[in-house]
Amino acid sequence: MNFRNKLADETSPYLLQHANNPVNWYPWGNEAIEKAKSENKLIIISIGYAACHWCHVMAHESFKDTSVARMMNDFFVSIKVDREERPDIDQIYMDAAYLITGRGGWPLNIIALPDGRPVYAGTYFRKDDWVKILNYFSDLYQKEPETFAQEAGKLTNALKGMKVPGIEDNSASFTKPKIGESFGNIISYMDFTNGGTKGAPKFPMPNIYQFLLTYHFHTKDPEALEAFTITLDKMADGGIYDQIGGGFARYSTDEIWKVPHFEKMLYDNGQLVSLYSNAFKLTNNENYKRIVHETLEFIERGLTDTSGGFYSSLDADSEGEEGKFYVWSKKEIDDLLGKNSELFCDYYSVTSNGNWEGNNILFITQKKEDLLKKYQISEEVFDSVINESKEILFDKRSKRIRPGLDDKILTSWNALMLRGYVDAYFTFNEEKFLSAALKNGEFILKNMMNEDGKLNRNYKNGKSTINAFLDDYSYTIEAFISLYEATFDEKWIYAAKKLADYVILHFSDKDSPMFYYTSDIDKALITRKIDFSDNVIPSSNSSFAVGLIKLSKFFFNNNYEELAFNLVNSMKQSIIKNPTFNSYWLTAAAYLTYPYYEVGIVGNECFEKRDSLVKKYLPNIVLFGSTEKGELDVLRDRYVKGKTLIYICEKGACQLPVEEVGNAIFQLRK
Repeated sequence: MNFRNKLADETSPYLLQHANNPVNWYPWGNEAIEKAKSENKLIIISIGYAACHWCHVMAHESFKDTSVARMMNDFFVSIKVDREERPDIDQIYMDAAYLITGRGGWPLNIIALPDGRPVYAGTYFRKDDWVKILNYFSDLYQKEPETFAQEAGKLTNALKGMKVPGIEDNSASFTKPKIGESFGNIISYMDFTNGGTKGAPKFPMPNIYQFLLTYHFHTKDPEALEAFTITLDKMADGGIYDQIGGGFARYSTDEIWKVPHFEKMLYDNGQLVSLYSNAFKLTNNENYKRIVHETLEFIERGLTDTSGGFYSSLDADSEGEEGKFYVWSKKEIDDLLGKNSELFCDYYSVTSNGNWEGNNILFITQKKEDLLKKYQISEEVFDSVINESKEILFDKRSKRIRPGLDDKILTSWNALMLRGYVDAYFTFNEEKFLSAALKNGEFILKNMMNEDGKLNRNYKNGKSTINAFLDDYSYTIEAFISLYEATFDEKWIYAAKKLADYVILHFSDKDSPMFYYTSDIDKALITRKIDFSDNVIPSSNSSFAVGLIKLSKFFFNNNYEELAFNLVNSMKQSIIKNPTFNSYWLTAAAYLTYPYYEVGIVGNECFEKRDSLVKKYLPNIVLFGSTEKGELDVLRDRYVKGKTLIYICEKGACQLPVEEVGNAIFQLRK
């Protein structure tokens, strides 16, 4: 029997995955809420995303089952939400799940009153358990409706009462010792054997590692660099990295980065390209260069739209099995590689019985130097065999059925990927990287941003239906600042300023230094949340603080700096006590605490000198420049005909200009 529900007209791939369920799903909106109110039915709010493995499992077990669907249709109004399109909704109900059960995850399934106030929350349920829950709540709602109103009221009040921890303490600014204390707390969580933070599962946490690199730059602390390089090396060798096709999976299920949850997310790869690019500047490790190039080849091949926008993710599953696209049997490799199979299998930990559920995940546990001795071969021969073997396996794998693609384009994640391309361009000076970044920037300007600075969040098939959230603005501000530094085209820095001014106008919280996640033009949900915790991506407020700090350097705007200062210092106690979930705040604190320079390069050779400068890892600068006179305040009276001068300035006060990049770097390191 063919089914078609209200999701059939949506553009989200996740919602479309459920458009033919027998469940009468609705998208989030007035129609579903009004139906629930008019029929006095409880609401089921089921939240997930296209690449979510357990979302697929629950859909197959329960939402495609006609008997389960009949119960949901008879007694509930069911709403499907793509958490990547509507993180504002997800955030509220995930908080509810933690309040009720102490845990969260996806799929996230909520039972709520007709007005949307939650009364119960959980994650994945097996079919039998889901049916029991449906029976229990439908029966209880008919018998004791007043109980639901009481519980919903208590829970909603608790959600509204959730505050940013420590925000009241804004009495003193960050100091270098306090940043050192925070660093010490981070180091206590680091795994110096396997990299990353201790325990399992292990998520790439680029914000933490970027702070470690920044802290090492300022202090030369050897532990910071050791924790940083061990993590990058272990991730690059692990199964979390696609050794054949490039790119990183979302997380590792174990402590050694071996077994990934195979979905590939744009936001991880964008940030990790930035991280490995910056790491190469400091270490000149050729393996980091390889990781960047292979990952960007994956992005270009698998997640880039012809418009210049970037798609959201690749599924963990193909042909209904998690990881099937990525794993190998030893026999398959033997047949493909012949005499080279022994070395390849030894290097990538392949066994006859399989290293994971009867198959093999490719991951590296042996040092190349040990294998050179074992097989009595040169490094050139080794590299040739491995690279040729990878090409053969890549060609074979490309004929397999591919994992599902979530081809919606999200502004915030695109901005992270744009920055990844700019950072790769700065490090490796390859024009194709800048071209991809510029094409994406133009896509955002054309399709996602209005004249007044208002952004949209999503885009697919020429349609954008959702007003943007704070992370869309904050990440795009940072991305556009990077594009300005890469091009010295002032339209990018003025676009970033316009976005910041829009945020200040429409997202401010009058009762705190923070900014709401949703704008004041959005339809109100049951509460208005503030996003403050850094996780696998920066919190929108910490990112906005960084953007404000940088913009203040270009426009000499004391208001931007004051807003950033108040943001960072309002989080001080939380940052020090729990730095692993406030690590991008620490980066912002470092900008405010250590010397942070405006570096201007003005004259005909500004781009050549800029390229030389950015090959060094310098996390304490913003760049401005022009071949002649520019319109920015920071460029005023800098141009001297016939010369290219480099200005090292701090809050507008400049040292004597120099012509040589080496002399400029000397001034920066005084």
